[in-house]
Amino acid sequence: MHRQLLLEKLAIYHPSEQEVTFKRDMIAFVQAHPECFERSLLHGHVTASAWLVNKEGTHVLLMHHAKLDTWLQLGGHCDGDSDVLRVAIKEAQEESGIMHIVPVSEDIFDIDVHRIPANSREPEHDHYDVRFLLQVMSDESVMINKESKALRWVGKNIDELPTGRPAIIRMFTKWLQVA
Repeated sequence: MHRQLLLEKLAIYHPSEQEVTFKRDMIAFVQAHPECFERSLLHGHVTASAWLVNKEGTHVLLMHHAKLDTWLQLGGHCDGDSDVLRVAIKEAQEESGIMHIVPVSEDIFDIDVHRIPANSREPEHDHYDVRFLLQVMSDESVMINKESKALRWVGKNIDELPTGRPAIIRMFTKWLQVA
């Protein structure tokens, strides 16, 4: 998905009340920065994430992020790849160890703009995160990699969520509505 296609997808995306400002800010950011998919754009960059459901559609996979020490959806940096859907699938594969993953839809599932704290490689910056609803199409087992402390399948009971992060709750609620 090149930059113009991302802008078109964002233009037709119907944000939740929480996402209205994110949509406005993300469109402005992508329009202003042709290099928005590059991590070298130090004040912020586009990232891609996956709300990954199992084959049966009954559970979602969350990871306990090693560096951020919090439970999140799978995802990561575009590193110059402007096809955010492809990046979301690739990140889901790398972070789960599951290779047979397909989009439930090529439409945007959720968006978020959030601050990432400074680390040894980057100053504090924003992630303009585009999220897709993806599904596992095999019986492969998950495999933890160095980016996570743990991976957990969470069922459709919100009390099972290992975090109260508003973005996770928002995606969880959307998933229940489409499931």
